[in-house]
Amino acid sequence: METNRTRHLDLEGWRNSFSISDVRDRKEPKTEALQAMNTASFPLDSEQIHVQVTGKQTVITLPLEREEGLYGLGLQLLKLNHRGRTRYLRVNSDPKQDTGETHAPVPFYVSSRGYGVMVNTSRIVSIYCGSAVRLYSGLSGEAKDRNADRSWKATPVSDTVEIVIDEPGVELYLFGGPTTLDVVRRYNLFHGGGVLPPKWGLGFWHRVPKAYTAEQVMDEAMSFREKEFPCDVIGLEPGWHSKSYPVTYEWNRERFPEPESFVKGMAEQGFQINLWEHPYVSPDAAIYEPLVPLSGSHTVWHGLVPDYTLEEAREIYMKQHGTEHVDIGVSGYKLDECDGSELTRNSWIYPAHAKFPSGADGEQMRQLYGLMIQKMTDDVYRSKNRRTYGLARASSAAASSLPYVLYSDLYDHRQFVRGMCSSSFSGLLWTPEVRKARNAEDWVRRMQVVCFSPLAMVNAWADGTKPWSYPEVEAIVKKYITLRMRLIPYLYSAFARYCFEGIPPIRSMQLEAGSSVEAAGQEHALDSTDFAYGGVSDTDVDDQFMVGDSLLVAPLFEGESERNVYLPSGVWYDFETGERLEGGRTIRVSAGLERIPVFVKNGAIIPMMPVMQHAPKAGEAVALELHHYGNAPGRFELFDDDGVSFAYESGEYRWITLEVQAGADGMLTGSVSDAGEDWSSAYSTLDWVFHHQSEK
Repeated sequence: METNRTRHLDLEGWRNSFSISDVRDRKEPKTEALQAMNTASFPLDSEQIHVQVTGKQTVITLPLEREEGLYGLGLQLLKLNHRGRTRYLRVNSDPKQDTGETHAPVPFYVSSRGYGVMVNTSRIVSIYCGSAVRLYSGLSGEAKDRNADRSWKATPVSDTVEIVIDEPGVELYLFGGPTTLDVVRRYNLFHGGGVLPPKWGLGFWHRVPKAYTAEQVMDEAMSFREKEFPCDVIGLEPGWHSKSYPVTYEWNRERFPEPESFVKGMAEQGFQINLWEHPYVSPDAAIYEPLVPLSGSHTVWHGLVPDYTLEEAREIYMKQHGTEHVDIGVSGYKLDECDGSELTRNSWIYPAHAKFPSGADGEQMRQLYGLMIQKMTDDVYRSKNRRTYGLARASSAAASSLPYVLYSDLYDHRQFVRGMCSSSFSGLLWTPEVRKARNAEDWVRRMQVVCFSPLAMVNAWADGTKPWSYPEVEAIVKKYITLRMRLIPYLYSAFARYCFEGIPPIRSMQLEAGSSVEAAGQEHALDSTDFAYGGVSDTDVDDQFMVGDSLLVAPLFEGESERNVYLPSGVWYDFETGERLEGGRTIRVSAGLERIPVFVKNGAIIPMMPVMQHAPKAGEAVALELHHYGNAPGRFELFDDDGVSFAYESGEYRWITLEVQAGADGMLTGSVSDAGEDWSSAYSTLDWVFHHQSEK
C-alpha cells in the first residue's frame, strides 16, 4: 500500500499474525484528514534502505544524516533526543536506566529531517539510533587519537539507523512530513486520530487511600466541596476489591455494602468513580474458572494471565466489567501493573518463554498487554455510548485514540516533565501525578505542573495526602486547580483537534513550528521548512512544553526561583504579569513560588469558563469569557458537543469560530460565529476580555 503520505513495506512478503495493528483493529485511518494535509514525498533514498532476513532475525538499515535528531520511541523519561543511543524497546515498570526500556516502548521514531518510521510488531525491537558504524560506511577516515585529540567521543558519528527484530520479517511504515509535527499528525491520524475525553476527564482527580470504605470516600470527597477545591473524579485503589493481588474485579461488600447506591450518591455530588485494577485474576473470582483454559502457562501472584487475543476471553472480561461496574455508573479504570518488573529484588512478571493458547509467547503478550486491556475497556464503554478516561501503566504504538493516560511508580519531577515532551511524539498522553513531596515548595511545583498536563491528579493511595496537606501553600494550590477548571473549554478544544487533526494537545517544543533553540553556542533547529535539517545535541529543550496552540509552560523545580525559557519567534506575553516579550530567543525568567512561568502567543484567544466545583454536565450550558492577548488579530476554534457521548462521531458537534480583528482605528473587536438555531450549545453567553492591546 502506498499513498502520498505513508508508505508500507511488507518485507520479504511476511506478515505476523499477532502485531500492533491486530490489537488495534477497530480504528480506521482518518483518510479525509490525511488527504487534507499537504502532499509529502517519500522521505528516504530507497536505494539506501537495506534489509537482511535470516530464519530468526530481521535487520533493517536506514540512512541517517550527520546532524539528524531522532525523537519519540514512546514514553522516554531519561532522554528526548536518541541520536547516538541504542534503544532496547521492552516494556518495563522500572525504567531507571537510559536503555530505552519503558512503560510504553513505541517502535516509532521521528526524525528532525521530517519523516517517521514505525515497526509493526509484537516483538521487542532494538534500534541503533546512529550508534553503530558499519565497516564499509566510508567513515573510517574519521578515526581519532584519544590521547591527543580532545574531540574524541565514545560514540562516533554514524550514518545509519539499524532496526533489529527477532523474527523473520516485519512490517515497516514510513511517514512523510515535511515538518516533525506533520509526521506526528500523520501517524496519529493513520491510527484513527487522537482521543477526545469526556469533559469531566479534564477536571481535577483525587485518589483515596487503598483501604477506604464507602463512607470514608464520601467524607473525603465532600471535603473538596467544603473547602471549595474543584474535583471531578475520585479514584478507588485496591481495597474496593473483595480480594486483590491477584484481583477478583468484585466489590468488597464490607467496605462497599451497596456499590450501586455508593456510585449513584457520588454522582449526585458531581463525582465520577474510577476503579483501580490489574490484569491477574484471583482464584476467588467468579470469572476464574471460565478463564483457566484461556490463560497462559504461568501466573502472576498466583493469578491467571488471560490470553486477551482470544475473543472468548475478551467477552468474559467485558461482560463482567460491563455488568458489575459500567452499568452501575463507574466512569473508568486505572490499569495498573500490566507492564512487569524483572529487577533482581522485585521480579513479578511471567517469563518471555511463557506460552498462551493463541500461540503467542510471553514476550509478545507483555509487549502488547497494556494496549489490549485499554482497548477492551474502551469497547465496553463504547457499547454503552459513554466516553471514558483513565490511567494505564503500559501501552504501545497505535494508542492515540485510546482514552488512557500513562503514569508511573517512579517519581522524579524533571523526568516527569520530560515524559510529557517525549510522549507527544508517539500518540501517548502522560500525567506527572502528584503523590508526596519533600516539602511545601516541592508540593507546589508539582501541583503547578500537573494542572497543565493531560490528567491533573493527586494520588493519595499510600499516605492520604490532599491538595491542602501543606496549609502554608494551600492558596497557591487552589489557585492552579481552579485555573485548570477554568481552562477546560480551551483544553477540550485542543483535544478535539487531536481527535480530528492528530495534533497533540500537549507537546514538545520540537513540534512547535518555526522553533529553534540556542544551545552550547550553536543554533539547533527544531521544526520548520527553513530548518528541516537542523542540528541536535544533548541540550535539546526537554523541560518546557506547549499546551494547545497558544500556551507555553516552563516549570520551575524545587530549589529554583529562575530559569532559562526558549520563546519561539513572534511576540509573547507573560500569562500573569502581562509583560510583552520578543520571541526567537532564550530569556531568563524569575518567578516566586506563587507562579509557574506561562506565556501566551500574541493574538491568542483563550476561552475560560467560570469557577466551578466540577465540569459541566451534558445539557448544562455555561457562560464563557473569551480572553484575547496582545495587539494582533486572532482566531480560535471552540469545540461544542455534549461532552460525554460518541455522538460527535456521527456529526453531532459544532466548531464555533472566535475571531478578533482590528478596525481602522486600530481597536480590536471580537466576533463569534453562529452555531445555528437548531443547535443546543454547551455555552450560553460568550463575553470578550482584552489584555495588553498596546505595546507599552
